[in-house]
Formats: sequence, C-alpha cells, structure tokens
Amino acid sequence: SGRGVGSCACREEIAVPASQAVGHREPAEIGTLDAGAHAPVAAGADAVGFVFATSVREITLAHALPLAERARGRIQIVAVMRHPAPSFAEGVCRRLKPDWLQTDLEDMDSLARIKNVNRLPVYRGRAPDGAVPARVLFEGAESGTGETCDWSQASTLSARTQLILAGGLKPDNVSAAIREVKPFGVDV
Repeated sequence: SGRGVGSCACREEIAVPASQAVGHREPAEIGTLDAGAHAPVAAGADAVGFVFATSVREITLAHALPLAERARGRIQIVAVMRHPAPSFAEGVCRRLKPDWLQTDLEDMDSLARIKNVNRLPVYRGRAPDGAVPARVLFEGAESGTGETCDWSQASTLSARTQLILAGGLKPDNVSAAIREVKPFGVDV
C-alpha cells in the first residue's frame, strides 16, 4: 500500500505523491470527518507534523497531545525536531507516541535509545554521497523560512531513496516541484 509519512502511495503505484502537513496548532486544523479542505485529514494528508523546535510553527507537548489523539488512526503522527536534547526527544516520543521522528541526520545517533518509532532523517540542501536511509526528508538549510530547496539536488537524491520534499512548497510551485524532483511525498 505504500502508506507512510508523507506518502499515500509509492510513486510506482500512482503518479501523485501525498503529503505531510506540518505545523498544525488548532483542533480545527487537524480536522474531523466533515472538516474543510484546509484540515490535514480532510485534505488527504497521510501525516501531520507537530513541531518541537524553535519555529513559528512550534507547539508545546501539552497542546500537541489532544490534537494527536484526534488524528491518531486516521493520519500518521510525526514529531518534528531539530537538534533536540536526547532526554527531550525521549519524553516527547514516550508521551506523544508518534509514528515517525523527524530530525536532522546528525541527530539520529544520539537518539538511538528511542524505540518504537520510525525515523525520518532530514538532509539539508545537498544530496550526500554514499548510502542513504530508505526514506528521507530533503529541505533547505533552514526550516520554516519559505525558501525552496535545491530541486536539482533533491532530484538526484530522489532517484536513490524515498524522498519527501520540503521547503517553500506552495500551491503555485508544488506541481512543478513534483514534476522535477519526482519525490515519494511532499511536506506542505
């Protein structure tokens, strides 16, 4: 079925990658079965990210918990972090019980003690040489700035792994990004 964070189906199954909606703070944004198109569930997103990093989209764990419970079982839950202290990440994962932990690749080794969560390493701006994980998120140097990442580098990496494309994606450029990069999914 190919379901996973940022995906509704593998690109081999259908031509349209699905999405991960990130930065939702209000119950109406998570959505109900009859919610409007702006809600991640109603909009067809496969995952919703709760940002636990310095950002305009940052959310507290106390605020995220009831939102995640409303979404659980209908959409995958992603704990989005950047350079978290291991104890902080462990606490969030223990209480939130996300399906995925998203943070920069270099953070992953320090978070090895966290169990029962899929890992989504973030690559920033450049496709690496050598082996890569089965699924990655690719974006620019800074999250949440609205700046697009290097689609050429993203395309190179997308040919080697299941890539979720992030960074500056908007209604007016997401179709072009999908055509050029051919990602497994998009993060909007």
